[in-house]
Amino acid sequence: MSTLRIDANVPSLSPETGDAAERAEELGFDGVWTAETDHDAFLPHPVIADRTERIQQGTRIALAFTRSPMALAYTAWDLAQYSNGRFVLGLGTQVKGHNERRFSVDWESPGPRLREVVESVRHIFDVFRGETELDYEGDHYSFSLMTETFDPGPIDHPDVPIYIAGVNEYNIRLAGERCDGLAMHPFNTPAYASDVIAPTVAEGADRTDRSLEDVALSASPFVVTGETEDEMDRSREEVRRRIAFYGSTRTYHDVLEHHGWGSIGEELHELSRDQRWDEMADRVTDEMVATFAIEAPPEELLDRARDAYGGIADRLVLPLDQGEAFMNE
Repeated sequence: MSTLRIDANVPSLSPETGDAAERAEELGFDGVWTAETDHDAFLPHPVIADRTERIQQGTRIALAFTRSPMALAYTAWDLAQYSNGRFVLGLGTQVKGHNERRFSVDWESPGPRLREVVESVRHIFDVFRGETELDYEGDHYSFSLMTETFDPGPIDHPDVPIYIAGVNEYNIRLAGERCDGLAMHPFNTPAYASDVIAPTVAEGADRTDRSLEDVALSASPFVVTGETEDEMDRSREEVRRRIAFYGSTRTYHDVLEHHGWGSIGEELHELSRDQRWDEMADRVTDEMVATFAIEAPPEELLDRARDAYGGIADRLVLPLDQGEAFMNE
């Protein structure tokens, strides 16, 4: 396991984006990530590249099925060149409802389809390098037309890392087989990462003659912190609500079952179906919060996080707004 790298999330494209990225680099963070929730994940990255010099930057995550793999390849290629090789392409599937009802994208075989996204983007990168002709044929995507006009050609930094988000075993194993990193979901625990995720990534890596060392495991745990007891309490209750929200979705119940909390997951699911949102957080115990979250005052946060995920993860996302306290220790 390599040295644990400490990363931060930065805002979507806004007047604050560049300042946040510059601040992260000044404080000594190793990487910054952008999410795709209510804004585009790619647009901040030219600004980040302009305002920083060494820090790694990437999407954590951009949606894989709402864009053609060809479009993903063009964007990643440009950002890799513009950032002098610092860009990481992080991809995830999102869930069925958002694909179908928010983006009007067909939902079919998400695991195998994500595999084809990764494979075809890598194939397109090879085409851009001039190493092969465009000829990818899969069950979900096929690419066969590339003329000189539309080929951007080789760049100085062509080895663009690809991370994927994974919750189910198929995608976790896929990260081991085909990817440079796995972006672990915040609804996770050190024990689950160690007992289930890391061995599954290693199993996938072994299928392609690689090892766990070839795949960066990126953790983004819930954090409970604050300068005062009142701030800590408010932070803890917010994390409790987030655990309840994710725990109501059966996609994430494997984590609960690993800790013997499967029945609580079913309770949360039923409450969410009945729209009884206000009652859900009450089902999440203090023990569950302590197991899921890194809990410490700001100045102790980094040490506590290293204790929890050191030897398990390669990268760890911690809050930028508390970075001055723990990165300067």
